[in-house]
Amino acid sequence: MGAVNTGMLRNMWKYRYLTLMTIPAVVVLALHHYLPMFGVFIAFKNVNYIDGIWNSPWVGTDNFAYLFNSGSLWRITRNTVLYSLAFMAINLALSVTLAVAMNELRGRWLAKSYQTFILMPYFLSMVVISYLVYAFLNPTQGFVNATILEWFGADPVFWYSEKEYWPFILILVNAWQGVGIGAVIYLAAIAGIDPDYYEAAVIDGASKWRRIAHITVPTIQPVIIIMTILSMGSLFTSDFGLFYQVPLDSGALYPTTDVVDTYVYRSLLELNDIGMSSAAALMQSVLGFVMVVATNYAVRKINRDQALF
Repeated sequence: MGAVNTGMLRNMWKYRYLTLMTIPAVVVLALHHYLPMFGVFIAFKNVNYIDGIWNSPWVGTDNFAYLFNSGSLWRITRNTVLYSLAFMAINLALSVTLAVAMNELRGRWLAKSYQTFILMPYFLSMVVISYLVYAFLNPTQGFVNATILEWFGADPVFWYSEKEYWPFILILVNAWQGVGIGAVIYLAAIAGIDPDYYEAAVIDGASKWRRIAHITVPTIQPVIIIMTILSMGSLFTSDFGLFYQVPLDSGALYPTTDVVDTYVYRSLLELNDIGMSSAAALMQSVLGFVMVVATNYAVRKINRDQALF
């Protein structure tokens, strides 16, 4: 054990400048992800502002019982899991396709332009995105009703009261915002492929589609698997801004837009109970951790070399 620590310290000193560059990231990671773990006990307390967090009474698992006894538990869990699976599958397929397409562009400046263009939505606030969506779906002056549907002679749709459209709208908005960053990650993986593979395939007479199917995609498969394993950690969580801001918190849309995060937020406003919201967050974290471990275990059984750990 001592030899391992000595070797690690020796490597840290050898690459001390690279080690120094990691310090800001480590500090941010510790402050935002590890330091808040000390507040996990709030999930087992009935927090009040008179006694404070430390002196508030312990309530055991009552905060969890509130969530499980809720009549909305099945609905919000179903929506959260199904949306997460849909986002993962669709964004993965689109990101890989987009990355492969940009890699095939001959002009590097054109590829860089497309890369910048598709990456921009990722940095937009969900509040801004909700206004963009509203500009399309406004019942009276929105682009869809006032232009597209009117041009086809169809009746206007009151989008913010018709719940059956919103699974498709939310998937589309999520893909528009998130596919770009995924494509950049896979494009970086493709850039690391040895060009000799493609040259040998060309000599053997392989078409472009065969080179993509037998070289590009299999080579970046480990990255795809790692990204999938990591994304399983958010299976029981959701983008609060997407499900709260974009549908404008319309009550008529709750059957298809209400997820765990939005439900807990509204409950927190009504009950002012941070213990219950902490219990929900703890449950999501534990389930996410279990899903990451289980997915990695399944991958490890199939191909040990491609597992994350």
